[in-house]
Amino acid sequence: MQMNDKKTPENLTTKKRSPRSIAMGAAFLMAMAAVGPGFLTQTATFTGEMGANFGFAILICIIFDIIVQMNVWRVIVVSGQKAQKLANEILPGLGYFLSFLVAVGGLFFNIGNVGGAGLGLNVLFGISPENGAIIAGLLAIIIFVVKNAMTVMDRTVQLLAVVKVAILIYIICIMAVPYQQAAVHTFMPTKINFYAIVTIVGGTVGGYISFSGGHRLLEGGLKGKENIKYVNEGALTGIAVASVIRVLLFLAGLAVVVAGFKLDASNPAASIFKYAAGNFGYKFFGILLFAAGMTSIIGSSFTSTSFLDYAVGKNGNFYQKYRRSLIVGFIIISTIIFYFVGSPAKVLVFVGAANGFVLPIALAIILLASHHKKIVGSYQHPKWLFYSGWFVVLFMAYASIQTVMELL
Repeated sequence: MQMNDKKTPENLTTKKRSPRSIAMGAAFLMAMAAVGPGFLTQTATFTGEMGANFGFAILICIIFDIIVQMNVWRVIVVSGQKAQKLANEILPGLGYFLSFLVAVGGLFFNIGNVGGAGLGLNVLFGISPENGAIIAGLLAIIIFVVKNAMTVMDRTVQLLAVVKVAILIYIICIMAVPYQQAAVHTFMPTKINFYAIVTIVGGTVGGYISFSGGHRLLEGGLKGKENIKYVNEGALTGIAVASVIRVLLFLAGLAVVVAGFKLDASNPAASIFKYAAGNFGYKFFGILLFAAGMTSIIGSSFTSTSFLDYAVGKNGNFYQKYRRSLIVGFIIISTIIFYFVGSPAKVLVFVGAANGFVLPIALAIILLASHHKKIVGSYQHPKWLFYSGWFVVLFMAYASIQTVMELL
């Protein structure tokens, strides 16, 4: 189908945009999904428990992020097909299984995202996290139902990304950060926690997050190996933005822990900002958490429902016709579940670990597709990405098994 066909998903929601603009939209969608409220809470929780040793998990996360995103984005764009369809090309029925894993994982993650945004409003205005979640859900729905929704989504995510980085830089500047200690333990940890690694990697490149950028590029009309240049630009930009935020938050948390403060288990990330800058810092954290929650609600809802394209209707006709309704329904269900479940901090840590189990399965499918001529044609996938990708699959599978054994 040609890009100027009025039935294409992109033209239902956006004006024609340049390839670079689409790539940057995908970059920020992926980056902000990767550093949502789950990451804020997980980072604070594990920094409080492990101190500088958690820097090793951050390092592994950044390395895995590069490997996973570059593999996934390239294969999806070169093939011009979404991940679930690639999976069905490899083995009939495998795409439905992948869709189930990602959609369910995305739903659990979105429950935490809505809760995180609600917690941010709780910090700012004192309303309950449950009522805050309802407000956040309604705002996300408005973003998706307006005209040119994809453009609005991209611009909103980029603006909130700037807010996140600015707040974290401010907090770092007013704190005594133990940079040497952080650097030493990042590269030479005295303790390795597999649960922390699975959780933080799963929360940043697991489940739906690894596919958010690639699927956004397809929605924007970028496909084929001639667009590899924009794939590289988008993926590396997104990884860089996400990595900066990860490192800044870790350093802020470490400074607070080293100073002898004990983080509040019910909202550990908020403790970092409160100890760093008093009530002013605490309010800043509310803005940060709300921004993180909103960007992740947008990313999770968009990507998780994109897996219903092909899985629900032949040639995606059902998805194209009812996409907005599916996204709105996804947000409503997530919000309702959180309203009755509560405990946002615990939910945000758990869903990261759950998505960590999905990553080795999803990435293995992409790697198999990268050498499937029917899928990628004459495209030659870089060997370093292929073999490092399989290393990530094996490592995450092993770490997931170790995590289950530790929990049992």
